[in-house]
Amino acid sequence: MTQPSPLAYVPFVSVDHMMQLIHHIGLERMLCDLADAIEADFRRWESFDKTPRVASHSAEGVIELMPTSDGDVYGFKYVNGHPKNMKDGLQTVTAFGLLAEVATGYPVLLSEMTILTALRTAAMSALAARHLAPKNARCMAMIGNGAQSEFQALAFKAVCGIDTVRLYDIEGKATDKAMANLADSGLTLVRCASAQEAIEGAQIVTTVTADKQYATILTDNMIGAGVHINAIGGDCPGKTELHRDILTRSDIFVEYPPQTRIEGEIQQLDPDHPVTELWQVMTGAAQGRRSADQITLFDSVGFAIEDFSALAYVRGKVAQTGLFQRLDLLADPDDPRDLFGMVRRAAS
Repeated sequence: MTQPSPLAYVPFVSVDHMMQLIHHIGLERMLCDLADAIEADFRRWESFDKTPRVASHSAEGVIELMPTSDGDVYGFKYVNGHPKNMKDGLQTVTAFGLLAEVATGYPVLLSEMTILTALRTAAMSALAARHLAPKNARCMAMIGNGAQSEFQALAFKAVCGIDTVRLYDIEGKATDKAMANLADSGLTLVRCASAQEAIEGAQIVTTVTADKQYATILTDNMIGAGVHINAIGGDCPGKTELHRDILTRSDIFVEYPPQTRIEGEIQQLDPDHPVTELWQVMTGAAQGRRSADQITLFDSVGFAIEDFSALAYVRGKVAQTGLFQRLDLLADPDDPRDLFGMVRRAAS
């Protein structure tokens, strides 16, 4: 039987390989690398195909596809969001992603993205803060201490220099978990009894809650001048975290307006409410933070280019480390026109 050509194998990065890769590189180093990779792609924003993600909503959650291409490589991510999974001991978010050559259509990488999405989301948050947060910010409030919280805290430490995190969650066990996981991180951790207490003295406020509903995690009176808000929990229609009045007082920065106006905090505002695209800040086409008193808000819902950047980064790293397995995913007959013959010969 003829051996398949190398093109017939697709590198597959499993959950175990991803964890090995993180420890090989170092978690904080990888977060910094991902932030730099995303910024490099945002700086060439106009070379990418862009479309809002394709979403299938249900009462239980959402399943989404997030595609993009830079003309040479095509990528997509499959991701779900099911807040009710937690009570059954399941992840609220799971994901996998793929890269393919545009020239041939052949896949060149298949990877888990449950862990990688947590990493790239945290890297994206810290990257936005690098451009928008007050200079020399050292203290961050973390409202919501679930699966994303530790990654966010470490990304802000590594990328932005945060040294203190004030933690609050409506479930005390979530805060217990986060504080235990971050105990040896070098961060000063402060357990807080309310969201109001958590934001006291914080220059950056991160909201990362999971409920699929309109919510008011932060009220207008809680946010003072000069704060940077990193709102990442509201990421689908009908799910928000901030009171509308906070939005009207803030300068709002987004990834891709056609998607954010559907899924982000700004779904609460008029369709023509002004926002700034973050890639424009990175290229110098638009201004970010202008004054010490300005309230900046990164209304983050996640966008396909960020996943593309993360997958491309992983592709390069696993090629160097061999942390992947060969997946027999593609049929590769000796004669491309004789797929049936290949099947028939397999009987022997």
